[in-house]
Amino acid sequence: MKETWATFGADLHLDLTDGHGRAALERALREAIQSGRLHPGTRLPSSRALAQDLSLARNTIVEAYGQLVAEGWLTAVTGSGTHVAERAAEVHPPITTAVPTRAPRFDLRPGFPDLTTFPRAAWLTAARRALNTAPYEALGYGDPRGRPELREALAAYLSRARGVRTDADRIVVCSGFAQALPLLCRVLAARGGTTIAIENYGHGSHRDAAVASGLRPAPVALDSHGVIASALGDADAALLTPAHQFPLGMALAAARRTQVAGWAAEQGAVIIEDDYDGEFRYDRQAIGAMQALAPNHIVYAGTASKTLAPGLRLAWLVLPAHLVDDVASAKSMADGNSSSLDQLTMAEFITSGAYDRHVRRCRLLYRRRRDRLVSQLHGRFPISGVSAGLHAVVELPRDWSEDGVVARAADRGLALRGLSSFAMGAADRGPALVIGYGTPPAHAYTSALARLVATLSM
Repeated sequence: MKETWATFGADLHLDLTDGHGRAALERALREAIQSGRLHPGTRLPSSRALAQDLSLARNTIVEAYGQLVAEGWLTAVTGSGTHVAERAAEVHPPITTAVPTRAPRFDLRPGFPDLTTFPRAAWLTAARRALNTAPYEALGYGDPRGRPELREALAAYLSRARGVRTDADRIVVCSGFAQALPLLCRVLAARGGTTIAIENYGHGSHRDAAVASGLRPAPVALDSHGVIASALGDADAALLTPAHQFPLGMALAAARRTQVAGWAAEQGAVIIEDDYDGEFRYDRQAIGAMQALAPNHIVYAGTASKTLAPGLRLAWLVLPAHLVDDVASAKSMADGNSSSLDQLTMAEFITSGAYDRHVRRCRLLYRRRRDRLVSQLHGRFPISGVSAGLHAVVELPRDWSEDGVVARAADRGLALRGLSSFAMGAADRGPALVIGYGTPPAHAYTSALARLVATLSM
């Protein structure tokens, strides 16, 4: 029997397409009540009448009614029969979701690496080795600071490659910088901090994270040498990108690095050094981390989001000793600990040398991409910032509109982003584009560049 009309005063359509027993009847009655076809207070037929109408055993009807009474869908009173319960009348409207915006065909917005460079085979090899040798306790709830294998590997790598002064006990592994920054801000606010100085061009999400954590962002001006140390004022903390300012692209000058470190020591403040793409410098050897100048006042923040992929959700904080316990406690409250399997794989990936080899390959790839961008725009549109990272700033004529250029590019299927969209408050620089030459996959980069040139030639 596929469909049945139960006639008990008023016709009721019961869909028994998925069976002809008690369970099917229960599902059909629940659906009729949930959808509103059976209104609150409606009296159901007697078990005898419904059994006859549906050609079911009377006991089947009795048991189905009893189950639905127990669940609260029906009520049964001796002498009054069985009714639809009053509270079962609530009908929830369907959840509507926004129609997703169609993705652009080509994308030169900054903030992403080329995801096709992810070393799948090498990562799988590292994962197999890590899992084969991992102790069973690694699969449980562990130290909120992260797996000791990864913290040991990071301490050695960061010391060697980025000049960071640390040991494994001062490292906390996080689920991306998007988790690390709020953890730090909450700890600083809990310690009485009220203000965090933030470069006046940067990620809006970083400012939002500070506000949500109880800190007031204070914009700090930048010039061609980086953040102006004297403008840091009496802030309790500062979030800086000294190796490669995002998005303007300058490196913090040596004298400024010393001044900023001195400010932190004198003020008793904490600097958060966001070293988001420090491994990628093309015109010279990468500049070491500023953290080494004042390890008791500077938190070094690194991530695999640019070197490997954002989807790994792996970042790390190298903390002054006096912050370790508080940040570890905040991490424990947030999510306990990051994925142990990913941490073990990352540790193996680093210690085997695969991470260094991958970074070197990507450094060459991104350097060539940047060179092609410069070559395509040479003599027409200046490119500012040091030769580093995954993005470059392309300066536009003063009378051009960033929004206009972005709109013309969109008409060509190319996504761009203007410099002013990164400003904290009013933009104080001329029109420019922040070009993410690391974003497109290899097969799309040539076409993306061609569309950029065509857009700028109009």
